[in-house]
Amino acid sequence: MTTLTKPLMDLTAEDLMSRDMVTLPRKMSLRAAAHLLNQTHISGAPVVDEQGRCVGMLTSTDLMAWVDKGERAAKRLFNTAACICTDWQVSDLSVLPVDEVSRHMTKDLVTATLATPVTDLARSMIDAHIHRVLITDKQGRPLGVVTSTDILAAVAYAN
Repeated sequence: MTTLTKPLMDLTAEDLMSRDMVTLPRKMSLRAAAHLLNQTHISGAPVVDEQGRCVGMLTSTDLMAWVDKGERAAKRLFNTAACICTDWQVSDLSVLPVDEVSRHMTKDLVTATLATPVTDLARSMIDAHIHRVLITDKQGRPLGVVTSTDILAAVAYAN
């Protein structure tokens, strides 16, 4: 984080946001997305469509929900009375998880503009029970992200 010259309450999303962010193509496999998040040591990233517009957010919470659903689906699949000896014998494909980011991402995005005040960013996070707000342009393309840690750092280093 760079040294901020504005008073804390005058800070905006543009002052706080991280511009260097990872984005995930919506057709990326969930396994590849989880690997990328792990490699970059981040807990969430915006999901973008083919035009670069943000269509969702994939977070570690979404990945854990997938793991939980997958475990229950596997139990249902293998606790059936029918013998399933090969892949083509699986009778209920709906119990198998779909391995595409767009199927598991959070679609209800919380976004803001560059000019959004720090107080509004913090309030949005609290109200939505989230840890990051995506900063987008008018076309919905991600410009950066403000995390709860960014806001906490601004408070900690305020003069």
